Amino acid sequence: MTEEQKQILLKTAKDAVAGAVNDRPAAPPSCDDGDLNRQQGCFVTLTNDRRLRGCIGRFTADIPLIRLVAEMGAAAARKDPRFVADPITPAELNQLHIEISVLSAMTRTDDPLSLRLGIDGIYITKGYHSGCFLPQVATETNWTKAEFLAYCCAHKAGLDPDAWRDPDTDVYLFTADAFGKDYADI
Repeated sequence: MTEEQKQILLKTAKDAVAGAVNDRPAAPPSCDDGDLNRQQGCFVTLTNDRRLRGCIGRFTADIPLIRLVAEMGAAAARKDPRFVADPITPAELNQLHIEISVLSAMTRTDDPLSLRLGIDGIYITKGYHSGCFLPQVATETNWTKAEFLAYCCAHKAGLDPDAWRDPDTDVYLFTADAFGKDYADI
């Protein structure tokens, strides 16, 4: 993505977050940039002083990326179940950092240890259980490959930590173009 495209998406996310937090939904975004109108998955992550305050995304999209960024920004601000009891307040907006991760397509792997730490994200699913980690989680935690997989199984998917080794568990890899900025600087 170009810097201009990143700035457009960051402004879109900022407007959506502000609208959700202030109970005034932002107008649906639109633009004539072909790349921003592609149907592509993304996550929007909100942090305050490096503490997670919301993260919501979708791996695939049936709407343009620019609209999905708006939807996921609003959802991260208000619908992340981990923060429903402690929602972002209007006074907190200027302290937020917004990060957008534009995702590649997912690829199933038979060798989960082939993942590249800090480059590949993981999506693990077995039965009704699933969980994911964006690529940047590996960089932030300094986990090994096995730890990255085990923590995703146990803490995100609700599975046994070693479930990633089970042939009945599906492990998918994907990459992300991640970029962000402080809310006040957008």
